[in-house]
Amino acid sequence: MPTTVFDQFTRRTADVTAQLTTLGIPLTAPAPPPADLNPADPWASNYAVPVDRSSLAWCTAVTMLADHHHTGIDRQVLAADALLRELGVRGLAQLHSDLHAGARIDYRFTRCPYCSGIGEDPTQPTCGEVGCASWLEFAGHDHVCPVCRGDDFQPEWFAEEQMTELEELLADAIEEREERASLRYRLGTLLRRRGMRS
Repeated sequence: MPTTVFDQFTRRTADVTAQLTTLGIPLTAPAPPPADLNPADPWASNYAVPVDRSSLAWCTAVTMLADHHHTGIDRQVLAADALLRELGVRGLAQLHSDLHAGARIDYRFTRCPYCSGIGEDPTQPTCGEVGCASWLEFAGHDHVCPVCRGDDFQPEWFAEEQMTELEELLADAIEEREERASLRYRLGTLLRRRGMRS
């Protein structure tokens, strides 16, 4: 039976929610204890963002953490709660970077953990379903993935393009070096001739 790329998102959430149900972990994170009100800060709030543990973002976060730390998802539930409560879906990009020792992730070569490289937000309807105009692709489109920002995952194409650029740079450097060597030779010859005349 053929499956589409979007089937993996439902499979991911189904697998994680099934494990949570088996472990007896509720699918909605409990609210954190209220913070003490600070009378010196009138704008302070103790509102906590609710965390849905059956969302694709949460399932992705807990899976990334469990895979990185080689533990079960039950050990990473609170970390995934904190991440989504603090940073939301965009926090997955920060988590991905943190798991790679703080290095910037180039999503042209690394598959996005949230959208799996399709470049669109899997929780939003696709452009085809909504009927978006083709020119919207270049005008800050709303359907782009919040993690990879719509970078195309095409390592074969980008690697070939970068190799072509590097070959051109190398050819330019060799040509420039030869020109410099030729100029040095001519200057040396000219200076030696002048030295012989005087």
